[in-house]
Amino acid sequence: MPKTRFIGALGTPLTEDESLHLAGLEAHLDDQWDAGIDGLLVAGTMGQMQMLADRTYQQLVEKSAELSAGRGEVMIGVGDASFARTRDRIELVNRYPVDAVVVLTPYFVAFSQEELIDYYLALADVARHPLYLYNLPSRTQSQLEVATVERVAEHPNIAGVKCSQDLDFAKQLIDRIGDRFRVIVAQPFHVDTLVREGIIEHLDGIFTVAPAWTVAIGRSADAGDWQRAAAWQKRLSHILELVRSGGLSVYTALLNARGIGGNYAPKPYRPLNESQYECLLEDPVVQQLLKDPTARDEASPD
Repeated sequence: MPKTRFIGALGTPLTEDESLHLAGLEAHLDDQWDAGIDGLLVAGTMGQMQMLADRTYQQLVEKSAELSAGRGEVMIGVGDASFARTRDRIELVNRYPVDAVVVLTPYFVAFSQEELIDYYLALADVARHPLYLYNLPSRTQSQLEVATVERVAEHPNIAGVKCSQDLDFAKQLIDRIGDRFRVIVAQPFHVDTLVREGIIEHLDGIFTVAPAWTVAIGRSADAGDWQRAAAWQKRLSHILELVRSGGLSVYTALLNARGIGGNYAPKPYRPLNESQYECLLEDPVVQQLLKDPTARDEASPD
């Protein structure tokens, strides 16, 4: 069976004035690559691309490419609310040595499937890097249809799709065009069971909180040790529940507690107060993460 692959959706570390926190970015990147993550999505929804100043976005792309050279796949989020804004981001990213651009469906204005086909085909002509679709209807209120993806997949520079939320949508695509088109799923609560079903490409932001734990799921699954894979999955799912309940402020607190600096929750997000922070750090699974972030204690992950 092919090796399970993980792509982490990176957060964007910011300073007090919301410029890029360079030391935090370097530490965040090193943490991913050192853990064995296969690739990173920079400036995706976890990276809050739409909330970044243009100069911060450009520096984020430049530094991520520079600091990740030769270490793994680097994908850059470029999807904005219109063709013109997304095209401008793609033209910026064209200047940097990365592996792909990832294009969220446009939001704020609803477009037909035919208009989305035109949108992606035109952007693929502009991009110098392979282009990936990004289907996230809960944020964009725009749902790609299977037939739409099949149509744009015919373009030689459209290489794949990230599928969030709707697992049936992803499975249909895998069954119909998965032999020639990359389908990457975002189902972080179910990585171990999906690997068992043969779905091996996974992308999510929670992977970047505990990258070594994430890799341990795949390593266990690839070895056929499904019990251990499930145990690592249980740990990761608990961290995911904490982040989903508290948002990017919890994400920030967890990374900071691990020694990775920066604020990953741009204004107007509010940071955790002292009581909330102390409560978070008292969580038994969080204590395990802080004690064993590199997953050295694989003998007893549960």
